Amino acid sequence: MSSRTRTRTPTRALAALVAPLLLLTACGGDDEPGTSAPPMGEHPGATSSESPSDGAAATDGATSNPVQDGFNSATGGTDSSDDTATEAPGPKEVTIGAAGDLLAHAPVIANAQANAGGEGYDFGPMFADVTELLSDNDLTICHMETPLSPDNTNLTVPRVLVFNTPHQLADAVVDAGYDGCDFASNHTWDRGLTGLADTRQVIEDAGLQYAGPVADEADAGHHATYEVNDVNVAQLAYTYTIYNSGQPTTDIPPEAPWLGDYLWPVIGAEGIIEDAEAAKADGADFVVVSMHWGNEYWTDPTDQQREIAQELLESDAVDLILGTHVHVIQPCEKINDKYVIYGLGNFLSNQSPDTTRGNLRKETQEGMIARFHLVKDEDGQVTSQMEFQPTRVQIDNHVIRLATPEQNAETYHRVVETMDRLGENACDAEPLS
Repeated sequence: MSSRTRTRTPTRALAALVAPLLLLTACGGDDEPGTSAPPMGEHPGATSSESPSDGAAATDGATSNPVQDGFNSATGGTDSSDDTATEAPGPKEVTIGAAGDLLAHAPVIANAQANAGGEGYDFGPMFADVTELLSDNDLTICHMETPLSPDNTNLTVPRVLVFNTPHQLADAVVDAGYDGCDFASNHTWDRGLTGLADTRQVIEDAGLQYAGPVADEADAGHHATYEVNDVNVAQLAYTYTIYNSGQPTTDIPPEAPWLGDYLWPVIGAEGIIEDAEAAKADGADFVVVSMHWGNEYWTDPTDQQREIAQELLESDAVDLILGTHVHVIQPCEKINDKYVIYGLGNFLSNQSPDTTRGNLRKETQEGMIARFHLVKDEDGQVTSQMEFQPTRVQIDNHVIRLATPEQNAETYHRVVETMDRLGENACDAEPLS
């Protein structure tokens, strides 16, 4: 997609910004003080329609998802020897895995250093239990919450919510089975324009696709493109803030005005659909939209999240929405036979009730690997099915563990129940185990 100037009026996403908003706990996980998180389902302070934003800074843990069959892409041909019409293309299929926030707090980085024997960093053991599921998809997408450092300088320090992560995390992500990452988060500007450029460099040098804000104006509008078995998948990514705000904001760094193209409060659902239509015009069979949104630590999506999801999935341009930022699992919803998962939870982080004085919810240790099987028929109609595998971060060594009825059963049952939180028939997704 090319750079452009937007002149349209933003939709309800921007209009809702005038409502009162509550600043929630930032993405702490290094035992910094914070606001007590609400119990499951309680909304602190304001109703979701009054608080369209997700909280302050994000703590990240990424949850990825497992498995599945590849694509069948049958394309008809034209007999050049006569005037017969070109056959309609056959169905296209893809299985997409996704997981929640990857947020390397200082204790996570310290464990990676210990894994490497004190020299360098090795995040690989943290993904050992989930690598098989992450690898068993046609493509798997991560959410990178923090900047990545190409030279491992100015790294994250405890109790400071400005992050920078060793570049070895990107290598571990590749080895774990991911194919690409988005970096649209409230930590996009933690290291300024240089940090934004560095993060994209590290991700792409590791062999991953990159989606999200870019440091070079010439690349404004860039999105990730995945080619698998003759199927083209585009991934677009948007955040609620460039600066680390506690609420949706339209503030844009004056030295990088093009970053407004990655702010959903600026462009609204209308702008995202426009970008998705452009990606499909460029040849994408499916378009995935990653959204950094919602109120931190709220199990329920806000009214604003649901309104935006409705607009996006009612269009023919958007086929799947992946939500990040809130650090707990939020439910999924099926709209127009396509899915939105409002919050994928923390896949890797140091957040838990035991590590933060702010009495974080135990749900902050939980995430999932989500798997979406998308099919586009000969008429271009997209249908999908979803499966998911609950996960839980083991805090002492930051290993991501599977949650099943037999192992980490409390997490398993809580995640399964949360997925149906919008009603028995709203989601139609099944756990893998």
